[in-house]
Amino acid sequence: MNDTMDAGARPASFSHASMLDILARADAKGIKTVAENLLDEAGAVEVLVNRTGLAMLPYTDTVQNTAFHLGEVLMAEAHIRLADHGVEGYGAVVGRDLEHAMAMAVIDASFATGIGKTGIEKFLTSEQRRQMQDDDVRLRKVEATRVRMETF
Repeated sequence: MNDTMDAGARPASFSHASMLDILARADAKGIKTVAENLLDEAGAVEVLVNRTGLAMLPYTDTVQNTAFHLGEVLMAEAHIRLADHGVEGYGAVVGRDLEHAMAMAVIDASFATGIGKTGIEKFLTSEQRRQMQDDDVRLRKVEATRVRMETF
């Protein structure tokens, strides 16, 4: 997928990794609405995991290019199976919003089966655009605080 896509362009599809990345950062209310609209067609949902817990946060030192654990972060995690389709879905988000993680898992499994794919892609495209705009604003604010000093 092209991360520099035009504002009006629509990708043919999303990779699994890019879809999960977008969903993890998606607006909680919006993602829950999308998932709710998929449930009738998805059928019975079997919950395999639905929990919160601490996970190690990996980070890469940009100077030495070595990985280390920055600390722990609270995560909400959900793992489901669409019983009628035999497909599993997964969701994990920072924080304790189990409904967000569950909605993410429902969308993940639904997308894999083709249920509501057009609507999901439309939501993903809209969310990706919003997230890119938010990131741009945040980076501009960070850049505005950068201090450039000459070293002697």
